[in-house]
Formats: sequence, C-alpha cells, structure tokens
Amino acid sequence: MYTFSQGKRNEWLRETNEATYDVVVIGGGITGVGIALDAVTRGMDVFLLDMQDFAGGTSSRSTKLVHGGLRYLKQLEVKMVADVGHEREIVFRNALHVTRPERMLLPIYKGGTFGKYSTGLGLSVYDALARVKRSERRTMLSKEETLEKEPLLARDGLVGGGRYVEYRTDDARLTIEVAKRAVQEGARLVNYVKATGFTYDEDGRVNGVEAVDEWTGEAYTVNGRKVVNATGPWVETLVDEDAPIQGKQLFHSKGVHIVVDSRTFPLRQAVYFDTPDGRMVFAIPRGGKTYVGTTDTEYEGDLVHPEATDEDRAYLLEAIHGMFPDVHVTEAEIESSWAGVRPLIREEGKDPSEISRKDEIWESSTGLLTIAGGKLTGYRLMAEEIVDVLAKQLKKEGRRFKRCQTEHLRLSGGDFASVAAYDEYVKTKAKDFVAAGLTYDEGEAIVSVYGTNAPTLLRMAYDYDPSSPLPQALETILRYSIDHESVITAVDFFVRRTGAMFFDKSWVIKWREPVLERMAALLKWSENRVAIERRALEEEIDRTR
Repeated sequence: MYTFSQGKRNEWLRETNEATYDVVVIGGGITGVGIALDAVTRGMDVFLLDMQDFAGGTSSRSTKLVHGGLRYLKQLEVKMVADVGHEREIVFRNALHVTRPERMLLPIYKGGTFGKYSTGLGLSVYDALARVKRSERRTMLSKEETLEKEPLLARDGLVGGGRYVEYRTDDARLTIEVAKRAVQEGARLVNYVKATGFTYDEDGRVNGVEAVDEWTGEAYTVNGRKVVNATGPWVETLVDEDAPIQGKQLFHSKGVHIVVDSRTFPLRQAVYFDTPDGRMVFAIPRGGKTYVGTTDTEYEGDLVHPEATDEDRAYLLEAIHGMFPDVHVTEAEIESSWAGVRPLIREEGKDPSEISRKDEIWESSTGLLTIAGGKLTGYRLMAEEIVDVLAKQLKKEGRRFKRCQTEHLRLSGGDFASVAAYDEYVKTKAKDFVAAGLTYDEGEAIVSVYGTNAPTLLRMAYDYDPSSPLPQALETILRYSIDHESVITAVDFFVRRTGAMFFDKSWVIKWREPVLERMAALLKWSENRVAIERRALEEEIDRTR
C-alpha cells in the first residue's frame, strides 16, 4: 500500500541527489498536481515540489464549485463553455466522493442583467454546449415558482427564474485526491520545498531546479529533462528567475467569500445573482452554513496570505441585503472568510476588461514551460495540453510515452461506477465503522468524504489508542491525513484536509490544542516546533475571521 507521509517526503528528497526525472513540476495546486498525474500515467518519471502545502494557494480558496462557466457564455466565450462543460462532467464522474450536483437558481428581475427570454435561450445554449445530461437541463420558473424555491429573494421586480445544475466540491480535497492518485501511480510529490532557482546545461537549457526544504533549510537540486512552472499567482516571480516572457503579464484578481450560520441566513436553495455593479455572486447553503462570494478586484498584496478587508466584507453584505432584504446579517455575524488570488493573463495594449480567463502555455528561451490562467474545472484539460507538449519534446530525445490516460481515470477514493454505487457504498461501509467503535453518523461522514479509501481509515479506527487526547473518529482522520495525505502542519489539517477552518470555526477552536498535542507525539515535534505551530494556527484563525 502506498504512503504519502512526512517520512516518504524526506525519502524522496534524499533520492534527488542521484535521480534525473523526465519532468519536474513546480507548484502543488490543482494545475500542478493535475500535470503530475497526467505525466506519470503516460509513463514519465515525475517530481513535484511546492513551497507551501498542496492546495495552499488559490486551489483552496475558490468558490468551491466545479462549474461550467455560464458567465463566459455572456462574454461569447463559446469554446470555453463547451470545453469546461465537458470537463465538469469528467471531474464529477472521476471523483463522486468530492463532488455533488447543486441546483442553482438564477433569479430574473425587471430591468436586471438577465431577461426572461435571454436567460431561457442562454441556458438552453449552455445545456447544448456543455452537453448537460437530460436530467440536469435547465428549467424556467414563474415568479411564484421562483419564490417557492427560495422565499428569501427580493419580491419587487421579480419576474421569474432559471434553474440549472452546477457541481459543488471541496477544492482542496479535490486537489489532494488528484495528488494521492499521482503518488499511487509512482509520482513523487513534496510540500514545503521552495524552488529558488534553476540549473542549465552547456547550451543554456534549463535542466533542473534548485530548492530548499522550508523546515530544515537543507538545499537540493532536482534534475529534470523538462521543467514546468505551474505556480499560479507566483508564475511571474519564478519566470523572473529564468528569462522573462515578453508581451504578457499576470493580473492578480482577489476573490473573497464569507460564511454565516444558516440560522442567520436560512437559504434553502443555491442562488447565482447579479449585483448593481454587474458582478455575479453565489450564495450557497452548505452543512448548516451559508457562504457568499465572490468579489473580483485587482490585488497587489501578499500572495501567501491574502485577507478579506472591511471593504470586501461590506460589499458582500450589501449584495446579500439587496437580493435577500429580509436577511439582516451584520459583519459581527460573519463566522469566517477566505480570500484567494487568481492569476489572469493580460496582454500589452489590452484593457483590463479584456483579461483572459483562458489558460496559456509559455516557453522561455531556456526551455522552461509555464502555464497560467484557467480555472478549477478545467484543470485536467490544462494538464493534458501541457503534457502533450512535454511528450512531443521528449519524443525528439528518443523517449516515447502513452497518450493521455486521465479522462476515464478515477481519482483516489473515487472508484465508483455511478452515483447509486457511491450512495450504497456509503451506507454499507458506515456500518463497518460502528463495529470498530464509532457511531453510524461518524462512519457515514468518513466514508462520504474518503470514498473507497475508507477501508484504510477503518483499520486505523480499530487501532485506536485510548490514551489519545482525541475522540476515535478525529484520531482516525488525523492519522490518515498524516500517513496518507502528507499533512505536515496543523494548518494543513484544519484548513485543507478538513475545511473546518472555513465551515466549523468553533470546532477548530475546541480541538486545536488536543490536535497539536497529538500531532506533536505522532510527528515527534520539539517544543519549539509546537510553539511555531500554535502561533501559525492562531494567525490562521485570526486571518479567516
């Protein structure tokens, strides 16, 4: 059985002294791990490094939707809608345990951005372009039907609505399941290792990455026949260490989301609505909470720790009050928030409104490949495009590889033939956890998240140490995260492996000290390391308020 742990990470780093990889990928967000998975399943030797945790940047701070790009139809991005709509279905099919169909309501108001006829036509075109299955195609609703679906909507000027399907996901867990599958296939992925520069051959072609372990300070050189820069908002920073790309630059757009308790904002139905300034905002119920976002503003601040400002929160509160006038949520009732930075591509001579949402591949004069732009839903297609380029280049060096294998490749934990098979598996496997000492609800929660990886967690549940400061279910999830999901820090666990920092802040506060105590024992932390972890966790709690 594979392991994806701190010990394995350190072993892989030691191996770099003697190895040369076909591909070295810099960046452990959804794009980078997608490239690693595509490349390794074609037969390439792959090494990936990231200066943070996997999904530590934009890939844990999105709207958490695998969506088909309806907004791009409005901008006449027809091919993008078709491609992304098709990819949405692939992501859903290959990862049923981390995606859920979500019926989205698009309310239509007199004098608003969307008219009833244009919305109906637009959603029909969207269904066709995105090849939406018959059971999920759009339906048009009268005013009364719209209010029946969501009574909190403003009534003045409402003329009806359109209803269509998107897919809700946990973006960070989707990223980690891609990463785990890449590791299972033989790729080496390490977090908290920062690329600091490049090495070159006698012809000036990039042939490796200089890197530093962020925890030990030890330096490494990772040799690679090809190197890919997939660092999201940091791609320009890394490119500048090599040879700058002429004629294009990144535009950093910040998106903010806020979370409130459903008792304060009792939303029944996910709603996608336009604001007075023409931006589109989602309001989505999830696990006893309602989250709302996103903003879309130019950003020039700290890329590692972007934060929601008072202005960001005020904008979203105003959007809520305008669309849901009976909801009187205040800033004091915002339980958590997150801010993500999206790297968009701007060409010289073009207006900011023309900034592309498409992904692009650049190749520098040294052979460094950089990919930027794009969106969560299209990660697999982006990976396929750049690995096609890698395969073509490596073929010239006498190396041959298989075609792309990922379209029908189930992600880690996602070995299900259908939604019905997944549902039945959850019900059946949850009972096995009862025999191990957990409640049925705890077992169901574990199986629904970890899918066909549940048997590994079940074995850990049976091995529960009663002296642990954690209850059995939490101990099981923590141990699995450390041994099989490369959790290195407490923030990794609370933010990106469980999502609790965003959607259950009180749970994080309750269990932060016992989790720190248990991680210190399992990972053999020094007292100094415990103090560092405690401080980092407190800062993250403050940052997400």
